[in-house]
Amino acid sequence: MPCWYYEKKDLRNTPSAKDGIDYDTERRYRKEGARFIMECGTAMELVHITMATGIVYFHRFYMFHSFRTFPHYVTACCCLLLAGKVEETPKKCKDIIKTTKGLLSEHKFSSFGEDPKEEVMTLERILLQTIKFDLQVDHPYGFLVKYAKCLKGDPTKLQKMVQMAWNFVNDSLSTTVCLQWEPEIIAVALIHLASKLSKFTVTDWTGKQPNHLRWWDMFVADVTMEILEDICHQVLDLYQQGNSSLLADSPPQFQSSKTSPNMNQAPVTSPVAKGKSALEKMDAGAPIPKIISTDKVPYSYPAAFPSMYSHPPPYGSIAPPLAGALPSAASNYPPPLFPQSSTVPQHFSPLIHPPPHVTSYYHQGPPPGRQPYYPPPT
Repeated sequence: MPCWYYEKKDLRNTPSAKDGIDYDTERRYRKEGARFIMECGTAMELVHITMATGIVYFHRFYMFHSFRTFPHYVTACCCLLLAGKVEETPKKCKDIIKTTKGLLSEHKFSSFGEDPKEEVMTLERILLQTIKFDLQVDHPYGFLVKYAKCLKGDPTKLQKMVQMAWNFVNDSLSTTVCLQWEPEIIAVALIHLASKLSKFTVTDWTGKQPNHLRWWDMFVADVTMEILEDICHQVLDLYQQGNSSLLADSPPQFQSSKTSPNMNQAPVTSPVAKGKSALEKMDAGAPIPKIISTDKVPYSYPAAFPSMYSHPPPYGSIAPPLAGALPSAASNYPPPLFPQSSTVPQHFSPLIHPPPHVTSYYHQGPPPGRQPYYPPPT
């Protein structure tokens, strides 16, 4: 399977950077797309795992393509569509587009072109090829709960700390930490951050060993404090970017570099989304929507007798004699005319009754020298 973890120098040398987009602007576009997926998924009552999977697809996609080539709102819808299928919470493409149209202004929605559904469905095939059909994604949520159950302390403070760490995991999806570190390390880092901010000091935990200096030593090995602090700082930087609504619109589609295919699409005119995103006010207990069943296939039956078959012959009082049975049947039941062939199948010539050899072999009476069977002898 492909490796989806990159060095920081790789994150500054993306196809978007080669197309002239600076690093800070690219980070802003990634944040826009991630928060839009969260906002759209929340409006459609999708679970957090589905939205998180779509955001990871979104970040991975733009490690191979430029923001100038593919509008990020269209890509966000495509990632959410695919994530719903993978996480077994599918939504129809037309429903996602309808929700998107309600969330975006007409100016932003113009990046979807004249046929938004075709735009998203076409991009879905490109997305699958880009991520190399590696659809399964692990998230820090499960590891966060697993690690928190091993910690000991005041239950009230512990619950508050875990909730804060959960919110940090949600916000971390707007950064590129999922492209740098495994979900286990991200969960450890954000629990560490939440414990510092909530003043919950972890002094004891289940399974503590003498060689364990910190609580995460029994879960992840060789993780330094510098790595954890780097992840924490990347998440905290999100809360210092308060003037993103004053920045320029998303980039127009210039001639793309060789790193991305030319899709001949309309220029991207989607500006930065204004207002507070639904990321911070999502309900953690969103219900799982029922799986949408496929449409029933209507079976149609012909109102009249099919024209390719002949009508049955009229009722007769007496069956035709044996000598004319075969010719009469051939005339009353002509061969069917199939629509895919204009050639009429030919009938075999009717047999002449009786055949020449029948009279000489079979006798009309009992065998010679024997009495007839009926009536039985008395």
